[in-house]
Amino acid sequence: MSSNETPRGPVDSSRIPRYAGPATFARLPRLDEVGTADVAVVGVPFDSGVSYRPGARFGGNAIREASRLLRPYNPAQDASPFALAQVADGGDIAVNPFNIHEAVETIEAAADDLLGTGARLMTLGGDHTIALPLLRSVAKKHGPVALLHFDAHLDTWDTYFGAEYTHGTPFRRAVEEGVLDTSALSHVGTRGPLYGKKDLTDDEKMGFGIVTSADVYRRGADEVADQLRQRIGDRPLYISIDIDCLDPAHAPGTGTPEAGGMTSRELLEILRGLASCNLVSADVVEVAPAYDHAEITSVAASHTAYELTTIMSRQIAEARSK
Repeated sequence: MSSNETPRGPVDSSRIPRYAGPATFARLPRLDEVGTADVAVVGVPFDSGVSYRPGARFGGNAIREASRLLRPYNPAQDASPFALAQVADGGDIAVNPFNIHEAVETIEAAADDLLGTGARLMTLGGDHTIALPLLRSVAKKHGPVALLHFDAHLDTWDTYFGAEYTHGTPFRRAVEEGVLDTSALSHVGTRGPLYGKKDLTDDEKMGFGIVTSADVYRRGADEVADQLRQRIGDRPLYISIDIDCLDPAHAPGTGTPEAGGMTSRELLEILRGLASCNLVSADVVEVAPAYDHAEITSVAASHTAYELTTIMSRQIAEARSK
């Protein structure tokens, strides 16, 4: 979109009820309706990499349905994200559910195409396996990127049942492949039992810092966000959010729930505190609606994606104004 074009925003909810019409993210136009976008919201309906409950393949559309209630002005960031930049729903990246290697390649190629148009990606999963091809693609454009990984789990294990591509291994593979800036890696919201202490020592060797959910509780969202900003600096940043970083009270609809997690308020406040970071793309994954109640999980995920989209839209508008 050129600087003198007005972005096409959501459907007017004063004229068409929120529950009517197709469920694009935040009722935004489809990508094929606007041609190009500054931020493309895309789904990846893939969950063949899960190790426990399946169902995240349905997560993207559940998030879209819950996002019907999102409104154009974000008071927490004092911004109208859909007026600042063209945000559009790019539909789903259709991948082979029976071949993980092929699926990973398909996701990477599709992300390459979208990033090649100049768009930033707001990806809706799907399971966390999809983060690896997305990081590969983003690194082709920006070089190795800083990573903030919000999750109950480390996702830096080596293999499951001999499989190297699963939802518990993407960030080990990303480190091995050199697509991450190992001076600026952090897990946020981790908790729960592990297979052994070696999980933590291996993770530290890869360069990750850890902010546990208990750290967030004790220190507060503002202090945590400040620590993360200092670690990231001005590096290009990718944020990957497994919805199970939230406590099951706030996100029951997920594949591997762990007690003692963050509240949705804490997650949103930390993200708002990262508004000055150079966010180049992001994902929200592991929403499994079959285990959800009253859309609790998908509502939390839709608001999370909204905050991330707002950050990207603000940065795009600021860059154009210079």
